Amino acid sequence: MARVDRLKQRLLRELVDQNVELVQGMPRKTLKRRRRLRLGSSLLSLALLPVALLASSRLFAPGLSPIETPAAPSPSAPSSDAQRKAAPRPIDPSVFPLAVRRIAIDPGHGGFSVGTRAASGLYEKDVTLDIARRVERLLEASSFEVVMTRSDDQAVSLRDRARIANEARADLFVSIHLNWISGGNTRGVETYYLGPTDDPELDRLAALENRDSGYAVADFRRLLDQVYADARQGSSRRLAESIDGALFRSLSRLPARVPSVQGAGVADRGVKTAPFLVLVSTEMPAVLAEVSCLSNATEAELLTKPLYRQYIAEALARGVRRYALAAESAPEKGI
Repeated sequence: MARVDRLKQRLLRELVDQNVELVQGMPRKTLKRRRRLRLGSSLLSLALLPVALLASSRLFAPGLSPIETPAAPSPSAPSSDAQRKAAPRPIDPSVFPLAVRRIAIDPGHGGFSVGTRAASGLYEKDVTLDIARRVERLLEASSFEVVMTRSDDQAVSLRDRARIANEARADLFVSIHLNWISGGNTRGVETYYLGPTDDPELDRLAALENRDSGYAVADFRRLLDQVYADARQGSSRRLAESIDGALFRSLSRLPARVPSVQGAGVADRGVKTAPFLVLVSTEMPAVLAEVSCLSNATEAELLTKPLYRQYIAEALARGVRRYALAAESAPEKGI
């Protein structure tokens, strides 16, 4: 046993000396050879050799004093593990031409939810259903499939409207509504896609539209996650721009088509974001179009005429077709 201890001490001493010589730049020497030991002692020395090497290299690494240890890596420099765990770059959606084939048309309100009401007694729910049916026929004539969230005067919760569109695997969702603007002098169109707003008036409008949603408190966190992690926002904005532009161009030319129309011209109130619940749970690009103003006497009168409703329906269908053509022939990011 004493002989083994002496062997260990000799090996360690010679390895330490060798490290010192390397630090000082002296020529490397080989370890002195001793007479052969018995097999057991030789195996033991081989087993101890890595331990001795580790101990000597930790104590006397080149360039360090015996009490120094290697510096920790800089926290600012990413490690290879961190680089491997970094989020991969997303694939550019433009490499995937995406066809638009199935459209979900959502006539606003229905049943006990009448929406806005003109002084003449005209209900929003009736006008939106008639316009939606016209859009359905126009899109089907253009070889699109159409899914209606309601086909008659029935109440459908906002939750069920999104569910119908999702289960049908619709490519687009268009919700049709009539606006009510205080004062009664404004005629105009505006189109919304999902997003926050700093406008108290839009918050009020969203609160009115979000009544009778069918959602419970337990659903709220999931809804918020969808609002702020919505990857469809860019596509929805482009769909809103296409529809809003088509509506304004069509209705602004109305006096030339119908000379009897009097009053101020149609205003383009633009494309906006608002937190409408009907747009939250849809799994496709989705917009809410305010296609006319029941609060304006001229608009309310026009909305009683089938021809005016047809103009609105044609503009909506044209906006959808333009978006679909752009998505298929020249794919954009996010579509």
